[in-house]
Amino acid sequence: MAKAKRKKKKPLALVALGGNVLIQLGQRGTIGEQELNALEIVQRLVTMVKLNYNLVITHGNGPQVGNMLIRTEAARKTVPVQPLDICVAWTQGSMGYLLQNALLNEFWKQEMHDKRVLTMITEVLVDRKDPAFKKPTKPVGPFVTKARANELMKTGIKMVEVAGRGWRRVVPSPKPQRVIQRRTIRELALSGKIIIAAGGGGISVYTKPNGEWEGIDAVIDKDLASAWLAKEIGADVFIILTDVGQVYLNYDKPSAYGVERMTTHEAKKYIREGHFAPGSMLPKIQATINYLSGGGKRVIITRAGLLEAALEGRAGTHIVPRKEDKKWPTGTIRISSRLKSSKRKK
Repeated sequence: MAKAKRKKKKPLALVALGGNVLIQLGQRGTIGEQELNALEIVQRLVTMVKLNYNLVITHGNGPQVGNMLIRTEAARKTVPVQPLDICVAWTQGSMGYLLQNALLNEFWKQEMHDKRVLTMITEVLVDRKDPAFKKPTKPVGPFVTKARANELMKTGIKMVEVAGRGWRRVVPSPKPQRVIQRRTIRELALSGKIIIAAGGGGISVYTKPNGEWEGIDAVIDKDLASAWLAKEIGADVFIILTDVGQVYLNYDKPSAYGVERMTTHEAKKYIREGHFAPGSMLPKIQATINYLSGGGKRVIITRAGLLEAALEGRAGTHIVPRKEDKKWPTGTIRISSRLKSSKRKK
């Protein structure tokens, strides 16, 4: 009697969308603009589903949560000011809705009627004693003029100047310790549901002495939170979509080159050498190392338009664990296209 063929296991992918995925540079951030941007990105994500991936999607929320904070401060004399954890929850719901609806509509257009999409409000545990709470550094929201920054600082909001771009609010950014809903996310994703989770790095919560969880004003770096979630759900591949096609060494210099493949050992070396800018590519590389050091298999960093090619190994930067060094010797990297414009944003 012939043995029944085992059903091939679908790989589980976590895709981290860039912070400007719904509000792009130069846009006002209207709902119409965000809907069009959502449609563009989900067309790439649907391709992954067609390639037989189980999918978890995370996203940034910098512009949205910043706008929400400005609204709540502007209306503070009329309605109660909302804390940051509530603002993050609002953006998880609103941005998740835009992405979820765009995915459902795209599945309908492509007659993939069996696909289900779910947005999950996601909490991430942090340590209340994390040093980040004493020194806010995480930028959120839009850039504003000095005059507007002065108005906001008078209300107690911490603002910093970014050379050539204006002023921006900064908030605490503690390290993630655990994604509270990790088991539910994994179970649903492995059952074939497309899950949108950990928006904006998740809602920061801490453990009270009585064991209860309570929200706290903070924004967790979305790349670090995404890496933590990818590790906790056992994702086979962790994909970071950003504004550039590859990771570059000597970025923003005439000698800049894109890297096709590197190990975690090499990634740490490049961090020490100062190749990656804080607040830009550096947290992405740090998140990559965190995921791979915790048992992850592969990371791809690329832009959305190259996603399918990157999955086939024809684009992007592929980062693998140190244990892969025998297959890819330490110090040996494949260098590809020279960065043509020093003005491109990482």
